[in-house]
Amino acid sequence: MRLKNLHRPYEIELLEADQFKARQFKNSFFELVYVLEGTGIQIINDVELPYGSDKLFLLFPQDRHGFEISEKTRFAFIRFNESYLRTQPKEWLQKLEYIFHNYDHLPGCILKTVTDKPLVRSLVEALLREQQSPGSSGVEVTQQLLNTVITIAARNIALIQHAEAYHPALPLSLLGYVHQHIHSPEELRVEKLAAYFHRSPNYVSQFFKRETGETLQNYVNHYRLALIESRLLYTNARLDDIAAEFGFTDSSHLNKTFKKLKGLSPSQYRRSARVTRHIAAV
Repeated sequence: MRLKNLHRPYEIELLEADQFKARQFKNSFFELVYVLEGTGIQIINDVELPYGSDKLFLLFPQDRHGFEISEKTRFAFIRFNESYLRTQPKEWLQKLEYIFHNYDHLPGCILKTVTDKPLVRSLVEALLREQQSPGSSGVEVTQQLLNTVITIAARNIALIQHAEAYHPALPLSLLGYVHQHIHSPEELRVEKLAAYFHRSPNYVSQFFKRETGETLQNYVNHYRLALIESRLLYTNARLDDIAAEFGFTDSSHLNKTFKKLKGLSPSQYRRSARVTRHIAAV
């Protein structure tokens, strides 16, 4: 299967296509696909679902994907790679954590908020116009619009995850609480969760284990580790900064914990992962 590469930090493309069956590809980058008009079938990882106008799809690196077009379609492709993510502030990247770790990689529009649909269409159309604008100001506006579209996508995926994780026994899903407070270890103590949900610590521990199949502490450790892997892979953040962000006492504490769970130090993981991705992109 052909691997498509992106040789710039981001790329915006308008494609108009008639009826055809698209061969499936894998990307080495992230891709948001907005359907301006047209109908057909979207395929992600061998799962098919109809598409229509005003739909926004998210493709991850290594997802197998393609489109079967039944009615002439205008696609807007918004592509960005890890080098673009490495230029963004930590606070913005934190908002994307639902995208990196909670998205199910299945076909279907990710816009679940009705009012976001016309907003995204306006932003996509503005992105396409800015592509024609010469000079540095056009680049700055393009990046602002791009970040806004990505942020809206993340917000909608977060809403999907909250809806799916919600359990009527609690006013807010435990998983949602954990995800929201993953950068504040003190807030993830079982006593804190118990107080927040007005339950006993024992009830929260048993409920969490029953619903997720693992203890609260194990889930927190593995989810935090997954986010740290993203920091190592997609950003140039220093180990000291990552340690502070995720509540470790220092980089030595981070090294010890990461190596215990992954078998590699954070620095070794970063080098190995980037070499692997580089080879795959060649």
